[in-house]
Amino acid sequence: MTIYERYQDMAALRGISGCEDQVREYILGAVEGFCESAETDPMGNLIVRKKGLHPAAHKVLLSAHMDEVGFIITYIEDSGMLRFSAVGGILPPVTAGRMVEVGPNRIPGVIGCKPIHVLTPEEKEKYTPLSEMLIDIGASSKEEAAKMVTPGDQATFMGSCTDLGEDCFCGRAADDRAGCAMLIELIRRPLPYDCTFVFSVQEETGCAGAKAAAFSQRPEIAIAVECTSASDLAGVPGHKTVCALNKGPVISFMDKGTIYDRQLYRDACAAADKAGIPWQTKELVAGGNESRSYQAGAAGAKVLAISTPTRYIHSASCVASKKDLEDGARLLEVLIETFGG
Repeated sequence: MTIYERYQDMAALRGISGCEDQVREYILGAVEGFCESAETDPMGNLIVRKKGLHPAAHKVLLSAHMDEVGFIITYIEDSGMLRFSAVGGILPPVTAGRMVEVGPNRIPGVIGCKPIHVLTPEEKEKYTPLSEMLIDIGASSKEEAAKMVTPGDQATFMGSCTDLGEDCFCGRAADDRAGCAMLIELIRRPLPYDCTFVFSVQEETGCAGAKAAAFSQRPEIAIAVECTSASDLAGVPGHKTVCALNKGPVISFMDKGTIYDRQLYRDACAAADKAGIPWQTKELVAGGNESRSYQAGAAGAKVLAISTPTRYIHSASCVASKKDLEDGARLLEVLIETFGG
């Protein structure tokens, strides 16, 4: 199975922050028989230990988060429409008019807002805030809606994976099911050194899972396996493109949450060059990930982030490159060998 095929499986699963059970159960099934142990901690993180061909001289940990951005139902209107709040960072432009699945029974719905015909000229010049949007599940009353949905239920973007051109694809929850898919495939391969893998929870709402894992696992070196915004789009100046598709995984030197270990950064770049793996750096100090939690947790750790360039991140239609996924996994395998010995 390719990493893209693994991602396709995982994109069909639902799991906003705090509701990662489906994803965790899938991963457990995928790594069974390929690891020394797999356990779930009180937070819900899945911690997998993999024996390598040799004992590791340094404790290396790779981490990818299982949760996705989405919505949580907060109130049912008398009309049967659903009020909601965002779980994670979602902008109004990628929300209005989108199909969603609500609750454990995956009730279909659509996120609606005022149609253009009734907007004032002033309203047409700005995006409708999420607080003024509603989820329409076709219910005619509060009582009818309450038979299907309960406040506290998760709602996730609806969508499927679609190939784009020869190498790209479009799909939901690429952040960070793509990272999870890469780690699964590494666990299923022979590795040069022992390694710990964390499939973490609640990254999108403050990296709570990684904070717990940092204290329980106490790695010397932690690598966050993530997606990052690719803005190689028309109208975006070069210094703000961040990264681009089909140019390899992204090795970061700094973002809004972390200044990465300088020596790890240099060693990772050199290792990629030596192995002939294309790579790029993050050309804008923006965003963040759970590296900050591993860096500051327990006694601290040296940290690095390896990310997959992704257009339209945190939307229902993330676009990424199959080749970047494969090159990212190759780079991670090289880094386990570089840092583990």
